[in-house]
Amino acid sequence: MQARGPLMIEHRLIERMIALMSQASARIKSGDVIDPVFIDTVVDFIRTYADRTHHGKEEEILFRDLAKRDLSDGDRSLMIELIEEHVRGRKITRELVEANKRYRDNDASALQDIAAKLDVLADFYPRHIEKEDKVFFPAARAYFTDAEDQAMLAEFWEFDRQMIHEKYKAVVDALKGD
Repeated sequence: MQARGPLMIEHRLIERMIALMSQASARIKSGDVIDPVFIDTVVDFIRTYADRTHHGKEEEILFRDLAKRDLSDGDRSLMIELIEEHVRGRKITRELVEANKRYRDNDASALQDIAAKLDVLADFYPRHIEKEDKVFFPAARAYFTDAEDQAMLAEFWEFDRQMIHEKYKAVVDALKGD
């Protein structure tokens, strides 16, 4: 398996969550209410899986290693664009958290804000994923030897192995008040 393999597999799961988010937004727009715990779960997925785990591998390993290479102007520009998109996704997710908090505090208008943020994320992620899968990852692969690609894959696996510990250490710290 090439190093981009796990990233593309992760994209498929993110796409499945995006479909659930779109369905939730449609339900809200049709007049249904939504359980704020569902939004908490969406946020946890985005923050832990899509951002920290998936984008973490991209930013802390792939992009780090690519930054040391003599990238074409187009590839370097696209990498910067992808990083900016990650930042934008984090911002939208924070806004979703705030809307969900307002919804929990009985602000009825927050429900429409939740739907709007879900829609923004559901529009953003598929375009971002397609850009990575079809353009950036194939181009990035050309900058590494087979041995370097396999070393990166091993680093991805180690990154994933540590994620569960990072996640639940943060949970305990939060409950403890650290």
